[in-house]
Amino acid sequence: MASPSDPSAVVLALAESRPPTLGAGRLVCVDGPAGSGKTTLAAALLAARPDARVVHLDDLYDGWDGLPRITDQLDSLLRPLAAGGPGRYRRYDWVAGAYAETVVVEPSPLLVLEGVASGSRAHADLATVLVWVSAPADLRLARGLERDGAELAGPWRRWMADEAALFLREGTEARADVLVDGTGVRPPRAPGPPAPGPTP
Repeated sequence: MASPSDPSAVVLALAESRPPTLGAGRLVCVDGPAGSGKTTLAAALLAARPDARVVHLDDLYDGWDGLPRITDQLDSLLRPLAAGGPGRYRRYDWVAGAYAETVVVEPSPLLVLEGVASGSRAHADLATVLVWVSAPADLRLARGLERDGAELAGPWRRWMADEAALFLREGTEARADVLVDGTGVRPPRAPGPPAPGPTP
């Protein structure tokens, strides 16, 4: 039985309770703003399911302004997998500022797609479970600058504005199956208002 306080257990239990959506496999999309804890959750999912494959969208965006073009990359990755064959994406080299090699992703029982826009409406028909991970904006920015360097504060703030606009257009949080608190304070839950507490 999945622990109600363990996000990875809750997500995997929900995914396994649903029929395959990505060919013979299942697709878990871990979406939410940058710095919220998506990568941490994806790592926990992989630890719990070593036969899964994780794809990080950081490898697919073509730079800091790459959000509007991510759909084409996801098409070449997900649509062939849905048809039972291998998917592909071009890995972006952030140091070189250019695309590098093409990465082939073979079908697997579980694909975890982690990153901003992984829950795109354009591929909602392929998602078995959509997870929304969130955390306060100041914490997310602090995490990002600790990882990437304070000199990238400008690009980080622009990215945060771009992703907020994308989430508003896409209605991502409202479409999510599971909401995860990236600070770990609240247990994972389904969308909607929290259950009422006991009457005093």
